[in-house]
This record gives sequence, C-alpha cells and structure tokens, in this order.
Amino acid sequence: MALSIGIVGLPNVGKSSLFNLLTQKGVEAANYPFCTIDPNVGIVKVPDERLEKLAVISQPKQIIPTAIEFVDIAGLVAGASQGEGLGNKFLAHIRECDAICEVIRDFKDKDIIHVNNKIDPENDKETINLELILADLATVEKRLTGLKKESRSGDKQIAAQVLILERIFQHLSASRAVRELDFNENEAPFVKSLCLLSAKPIIYLLNIDDTYDGGERLKGANEQILSINIKTEEEIAALPIDEQAEFIQELGLERSGLDRLIAAAYRLLGLDTFFTTGPDETRAWTIKRGTKAPEAAGVIHTDFIKGFIRAEVIQWDKFIASGSEVKAREAGLIRTEGKEYVVKDGDVCHFLINR
Repeated sequence: MALSIGIVGLPNVGKSSLFNLLTQKGVEAANYPFCTIDPNVGIVKVPDERLEKLAVISQPKQIIPTAIEFVDIAGLVAGASQGEGLGNKFLAHIRECDAICEVIRDFKDKDIIHVNNKIDPENDKETINLELILADLATVEKRLTGLKKESRSGDKQIAAQVLILERIFQHLSASRAVRELDFNENEAPFVKSLCLLSAKPIIYLLNIDDTYDGGERLKGANEQILSINIKTEEEIAALPIDEQAEFIQELGLERSGLDRLIAAAYRLLGLDTFFTTGPDETRAWTIKRGTKAPEAAGVIHTDFIKGFIRAEVIQWDKFIASGSEVKAREAGLIRTEGKEYVVKDGDVCHFLINR
C-alpha cells in the first residue's frame, strides 16, 4: 500500500532537514528560500518492535518492515495559490499526497532567515493553511461553474454534486478547511475525486529549540500537533545505532521524535499493521483500519482476494508468549477466521488460498 506524506511549510523552517533525517538522503537544506526545486521522495521504514520480536521466534532469512513515503515539497509563501514564489507547481505536488505534515518554525537562530522576519508559529500556520484553502476555492469554483451548466439537463447525480460543491464553497469562503466537514458514504467518493488540499489529514510539526517550555504555541485542540527539536534529532542520528537509544533516554524521551512522527502519520491515515512470519521472512503489512481478511490477503497479492478460503490468526503477543507456531497451535491460540473477519492491528496471519 503506497501511502505518502507531503512535508510543507514556509521556507527555512526545517522541512528538508526533517526529510534528510527521515530518509537519510542528501537533500540540500540551504539557507535561502526555494532551494528545493523539485520534490524529493524517500521511502521510510516504519519502526515496529513487534516485528523484531516476531523474528526472534521465527528466525527468518529476512525481516521486511512496512513503509511510508515522504515527499519534501519546496517552501510555500503567501500568495502561492496565485503563483507567488514557486506557487501552483508545488500545490500540485501536495495534491498527489495522502496527507500533509506542515512544519512550523519555533526556533531562534539569527543565522537562518525567516521569510517574514519574525518567529510567529500561529501566523505561519495560518499563512500555509490559507493558501491551501484559496487554491481549493479556485478548484471548487471552476468545477461548480461547469456542473451548474450541466445540471440544466435535469441529471439528478449532477444536481446532487452541485449541492455538495456549494456547501464546500461556502465553507472555504469562511476560510475553513474542507477536512472539518462531514460527508456521507454517497458523497465521499465525489469529494475525494476533487483532490482538495484542505481536505487532506494534517499533522503540525512544531520545530522547537532548547528554549521551548512546553507551552501552547498553536491553536487547535482537536488537531495533531507534535513538538520536535530537529537539531537534536540530527545529533541523535549522528550517533552509532547502538548508542542512540541510550542518548534518547538521557534526554528524558521514550523514543525519538522521528519515531513519534511516523507513528502519528499512521494514526492520521487510519492505518493498521498485520504480520506474516515464517522461516523465509517476517514481514509487516499496511492496511486501512477496518479491512476484512480477503482484502488484507490482497495486499500480499491481488489474486489472494478471489482465491481466499480462510485465515489463521493469532495476536502477536500471544504468538511470542507461546514461543513457536507449533506451541501456539497446541495451545489452541490460533483461530480460524472467514471472509467477514476484520483484521486487527497486531494480528499475525496465515492465509489459505485456492490457487
């Protein structure tokens, strides 16, 4: 399942530095606006201690984690929706992503310029969000104009779409993001087809420094806001792997900020992980929450959906506590599930397929 997170924000807020850390790719992070001309794409392994523990039991030839794609998109500025800066070209890159990570500067450094010459996280947040809303307004207005003409034919489906667009247009006109609206199961496919920027789920990443006191910098009680010191994350990444965990503990953290970001991205997209394990490989697979067994099997191979017979399922912790698959079977812990079973996060699955 290819899922992508677009990293956006004003110039010089730490986007490319974050991308470098996430992907370990040498992306330029220069001290001037628009140094990132083309979007850089990196595939990031999702850290999951359950995978490693399962591998200890199965002793596979290889371990394959699941992954998320991060896209580093050039800095946006006020007026981007009208073509300012590098403008619409980069708004198009955001449309292709499943979700957005908006990096907001809350660190002081006289050697790194701020495009607005002041550190104001809330204002920066609103600047980016307004540009996304304005771009959506233009998209909706254009589509609405066309459909209103078509609706004269009396087509009920088109008439319904006009009503949806009018509702969205009014909401956007009040400078509010489309993600705040609720759509029923009949409306949702049409709304998704519009590829609206402000409809995408979003994480706000506050790039802090050592002076951060933990106080509230951004409004939005129901929004996902992470405070991460990217400079400290760079120090962690520079250490040998076996020393990183110790340094993280010395900082009083349970895990790195990058791991927290990746986990938050998973929650934001409504994703779960199931596992397959055996002597050849122990592997993590990504599914949308609520996926039934045949569709989960289809993530492994699309032919498995049609040929699905049943699934043998056990939760990962029970598998590990058993010590082996054989002992888990002897203890009756491996269940047989049919086509209506909803695969849970942490399930270890073996699918029986009619080939």
